[in-house]
Amino acid sequence: MTDLVPVRRALLSVSDKTGLVEFGRFLAARGVEILSTGGTARALREAGVPVRDVSEHTGFPEILDGRVKTLVPQVHGGLLFRRDLPAHLAQAEAHGIAPIDLVAVNLYPFEATVARGASFADCVETIDIGGPAMLRSAAKNHAHVAVLTEPAHLAEVQAEIAERGGTTLATRRRLAAAAYARTAAYDAAIAAWFARGQGEEFPPRLALAGVLRQTLRYGENPHQRAGFYLDGGTRPGVATARQVQGKELSYNNLNDTDAAFECVAEFDRPAIVIVKHANPCGVAVADTLAAAWDAALRCDPVSAFGGIVAANRPLDAAAAERITAIFTEVVIAPDADEAARAVFARKKNLRLLLAGGVPDPAEPGLTFRSVAGGFLAQSRDAGRVGEADLRVVTRRAPTPREMADLLFAFRVCKHVKSNAIVYARDLATVGIGAGQMNRVDSARIAAWKSEAAAKAAGLAEPLARGSVVASDAFFPFADGLEAAAAAGATAVIQPGGSIRDAEVIAAADAAGLAMVFTGMRHFRH
Repeated sequence: MTDLVPVRRALLSVSDKTGLVEFGRFLAARGVEILSTGGTARALREAGVPVRDVSEHTGFPEILDGRVKTLVPQVHGGLLFRRDLPAHLAQAEAHGIAPIDLVAVNLYPFEATVARGASFADCVETIDIGGPAMLRSAAKNHAHVAVLTEPAHLAEVQAEIAERGGTTLATRRRLAAAAYARTAAYDAAIAAWFARGQGEEFPPRLALAGVLRQTLRYGENPHQRAGFYLDGGTRPGVATARQVQGKELSYNNLNDTDAAFECVAEFDRPAIVIVKHANPCGVAVADTLAAAWDAALRCDPVSAFGGIVAANRPLDAAAAERITAIFTEVVIAPDADEAARAVFARKKNLRLLLAGGVPDPAEPGLTFRSVAGGFLAQSRDAGRVGEADLRVVTRRAPTPREMADLLFAFRVCKHVKSNAIVYARDLATVGIGAGQMNRVDSARIAAWKSEAAAKAAGLAEPLARGSVVASDAFFPFADGLEAAAAAGATAVIQPGGSIRDAEVIAAADAAGLAMVFTGMRHFRH
């Protein structure tokens, strides 16, 4: 296997022409014969770079509106024949096949065509056939051929050729791996598009692909390694956000910021969500972001320290002043005005992310979780209940104020780790219990937190006094509801569906609570 391979003939055919002309000039100056097609050949000629059309090289014209132009033996034979095998050399000479030492191809923009909502026919026409075939041929014969799939590869290979006189085996192997990853991702996008078009949410084979955006310093813990990949989606969030300032984002920062932004997107009015370790520790809606921040912070000011903050409106200076009054790791919002950015700039380590929009909580999609030997896939929890979906099961119906708080609390509950209990009053959380092995402990922890928050605020009564309570799943026994009543809750929202519903309803009636069933559960493990 040859290590250093000089480049005497190259085939360039790229849709993204970044760096193309400079690379073409470099090759031409070294006496490399450049083969090309279509727009790539035109761009090179207009820049004064000598180019030979692929059809002239192969002796076969482009046909079928360009669908067939490189799918010929003169191209694939030139890529695939082994230069170290006499039999291959003899066959290549017999059939007039000249070696091609370098291929630079980036594929038709299928993903971008789908993303802009093009017609079915247009999407089909941007499925590249010749490009992936050339990439795979060149990558298979990486012992002798260099394959470039990204604009950044042009500069890298140019530098190596300038320094070494050719491409090294180590580089060709790395580029071959990148080529197969690109064609795999490309085919995955096409397969997913076809499956969606036929209503197949879970096709027999599910291919996933991502592009590395960032190698992270470490994972959840310093001894773990981690990377951040983009799947090409356009849904506003941490993957599409622009980081305006602050330190590099960590694995935990990204995970917690995603949780905060997904939660704050649930609300139509100005809202603030404060998250710690992927759980909301304070959520509120109000007329302004500043007022929502004050109410959200009051729920659990201890946990909010070093937390993640999400807003569903562009940030203004008043909100920024309040948020920066305590140590905050990350702030994410659709945007921020200049005055707000100036406030955040005083905290140089605070990461400020501007997402350009807010995710749609009802948008369909899949979520994934790895398990030993595979992964689980499920549709996103896009469920949402309104007042018309609720069933009053107690003698007393909720008041209008209680009803508004119940719906608010249940939306928050959807984003709290199970078993989840949320106390809310005046459209703000006043106690959150998360991630417990039984629901009664979550109810007690949330009540205890409301007491601690009241004490920190100098209030005589726990914040949960006069609140409503939401449960992400049914109360299996009356004890969890009784704990909520003891904490001062006056109304309850829960899915219902337990074999002991009658017992729980009776306990609510005995305590004078109003209770509604949603018929929808929101487990989050």
